[in-house]
Amino acid sequence: MRVSREQAAENRERVVQEASRLFREHGFDGIGVAELMKQAGLTHGAFYGQFGSKDALMAEASARALADSLSYWKRRVAAAGEDGLTSIVNKYLSPAHRDHPGRGCAFAALGAEAHRRNPAVRQAMSAGLLPLVDELARLLPDSPGADRRQQALAAFSAMVGALVLARAVDDAALSEEILRATAASITAGATPAQPER
Repeated sequence: MRVSREQAAENRERVVQEASRLFREHGFDGIGVAELMKQAGLTHGAFYGQFGSKDALMAEASARALADSLSYWKRRVAAAGEDGLTSIVNKYLSPAHRDHPGRGCAFAALGAEAHRRNPAVRQAMSAGLLPLVDELARLLPDSPGADRRQQALAAFSAMVGALVLARAVDDAALSEEILRATAASITAGATPAQPER
């Protein structure tokens, strides 16, 4: 049975959204096309009508996850006002983010795998990184002689690394200590906010 263009577009959107979540939860190799399509409520055969390969879907799903992160950051900053940096950092370095990778940052969930993927995945990650770094740079407090882009790159690298470490250890207290220490380091000098739980 043929589906309309509108239905095909909706199906594709559903697959990209599910893939974005499932890849972050299970890794690129942790879920196959058949299971992914089942989770999206579609048949395995429908996949190849929408995507050329799993690699193509990995790139599109990564780009989507990073675009969604940027949109979320912008909404959060708008709601927090002058407290934007602290709001972003505390939410990113929260136990909730640590415990739910499928709803979180693609870099913390998939960054270690991306270098083994095809160039399209790495390109999507590169393109998604820059707007996030620009948003952080805009939020960082002014420091005489400081390069805000360099500070933002360092801050985001610390955030991603801290989240990866916090997920890797089996000691809950140490995991939370990693998150708190990194958040405090990045937000030193910013308007204080209460840590997220």
